[in-house]
Amino acid sequence: MKNVVTGLYTYAEFGLVLTSFLPIMAVAHHLHRGDPTQRVPGRWMRRLGRTAGRLQWLWDFHIEGEAPADIQKRAYVVVANHESTADPFLLSWLPWDMRWVAKEELFKPPMVGWAMRWGGDIPLRRGDGESVRQTMTECERALAGGISVMMFPEGTRSKDGSLLPFKDGAFRLAIEAKVPVLPLAIAGTHAMRPKNSSWFGRAKAGVKVLDPIATDAMTLDDLPRLREQARSAIGAVLPDLRTRYGAR
Repeated sequence: MKNVVTGLYTYAEFGLVLTSFLPIMAVAHHLHRGDPTQRVPGRWMRRLGRTAGRLQWLWDFHIEGEAPADIQKRAYVVVANHESTADPFLLSWLPWDMRWVAKEELFKPPMVGWAMRWGGDIPLRRGDGESVRQTMTECERALAGGISVMMFPEGTRSKDGSLLPFKDGAFRLAIEAKVPVLPLAIAGTHAMRPKNSSWFGRAKAGVKVLDPIATDAMTLDDLPRLREQARSAIGAVLPDLRTRYGAR
């Protein structure tokens, strides 16, 4: 019964916040159409995430580590492990602008899909070569405009919170665009909303900003090394992070 009540509250609370923000986001999207950075629409998307997170009494978010001093002026490819649909709410507290890459299915439902599109997120149809090329082209436009791009290189949420193998896309993008990779480690969100679950849990979660990885001297031959370097950096801090945030 408790899970039903908290679930109903969470859906109702998010629905009200989303409904309140959508008109503003629609205007911001219209006024900034054509802007490859989508900074203003993206900031409204982050405000939406922070507002919904504040009103969700079950969740407690924390940010650790220091962002690179130039992150609002220089583009990065930001990568993080993916534990839960609560991850975006946690990451909305990061103090810099970025555009997100997300699976195309999330853009289809009304309201949530509108918010993602109007917030400047970039859709990706997995397994479709043409969609991948279009996504990478838009990511390159964003990076060239000076804004960071956020990707989950596991490609999907982990069912049990374990770190999955990383896919190549984010690291190919970073090497070809000659921008650094910024790894983030997430812990605790799996308990907030496990994969394939309709219930919400009381939990605290944190994201730790790690040291950036330069790609200036890299070629595509270095892609496997870069991919594994980022994964190892995240994997190295996860045990301690999960201990402190009560995660598995």
